[in-house]
Amino acid sequence: MTYALDQAGVRTGIVKEGDMDQGRSLPRYVLITPARNEEAFIEKTLESMVHQTIVPVKWVIVNDGSTDATGSIVGRYAEKYDWIEAVNLPVRKERNFAAKVYAFNAGLEKLNQIEYEIIGNLDGDVSLDKDHFEFLLGKFKKDPRLGVAGTIFREEGYSSETDSFEGQKHVSGQCQIFRRQCFQEIGGYFANKAGGIDWIAVTTARMMGWKTQSFRERSFFHYRHLGTAERSVAAAMFSYGEKDYYLGGHPLWELFRVAYRMVKWPYLIGGLALGLGYGWAMLRREKRPISKELMEYHRREQMQKLRAVLKSVFTFKALDSFKVLPD
Repeated sequence: MTYALDQAGVRTGIVKEGDMDQGRSLPRYVLITPARNEEAFIEKTLESMVHQTIVPVKWVIVNDGSTDATGSIVGRYAEKYDWIEAVNLPVRKERNFAAKVYAFNAGLEKLNQIEYEIIGNLDGDVSLDKDHFEFLLGKFKKDPRLGVAGTIFREEGYSSETDSFEGQKHVSGQCQIFRRQCFQEIGGYFANKAGGIDWIAVTTARMMGWKTQSFRERSFFHYRHLGTAERSVAAAMFSYGEKDYYLGGHPLWELFRVAYRMVKWPYLIGGLALGLGYGWAMLRREKRPISKELMEYHRREQMQKLRAVLKSVFTFKALDSFKVLPD
């Protein structure tokens, strides 16, 4: 086994025999990780990255006002690996989705003098296979129209490959990789306090003509269940329902999504909470943060998927209870 070394001779990652030339030919990439109170998991993410077959040119980890040991854990790795940079932001009281964008942008400022073709957001509570980024970089090299890429992810009792209601064109935000040109064209991440930041970025890219894909050949593990940071599963599902309304989701699509969630854990409760969240936001007539153009594009995609599902059902082509939707 061969190790990649930095200029100081410090091991930066594993390189498989015969892959040195391939690594040099792949596009250069950088990563940003906004991290807040991730002491339970962030070392798993750090270990995953230092053992990547191809490590990033720069990985900026932004300690977003953590009150636990996140900063000190990141600091140890930043001292050892010169391609890891730690940025510490002051402690803040509020927690919202826009704060993640502000932290990401603080990391982005550290990349102004660095040449790269690919930029990614990586959460601080995941574990990755050793060739995760080598695989994705190869996809970007092969397809110049690929704007956003990722893989499926797994949690305890959950897999986005079989349990997601989104389809293969959606790229989940825990590990979301952009072609730099695409990221610039969509204007980066939109700081929406209600959430949907990752979804807005991917859907906008697709609306602008870029390809987006979550590849099934690789996966990563997400340690914290989606949306459950500092709240219960039911509260998270209620919030997701509100977000579905904010992001312009079609009511008919939402009805099918609620029915689907009712047969998944937590049974009935998850679906009810999702529907109540959507209905509550609708009754309040909450202002949507997205453009009319993006909402119309989103609803067209939803109806296309729904028609495909219903056509398959009525022609007896089973879709395993809507586990996987066609794109």
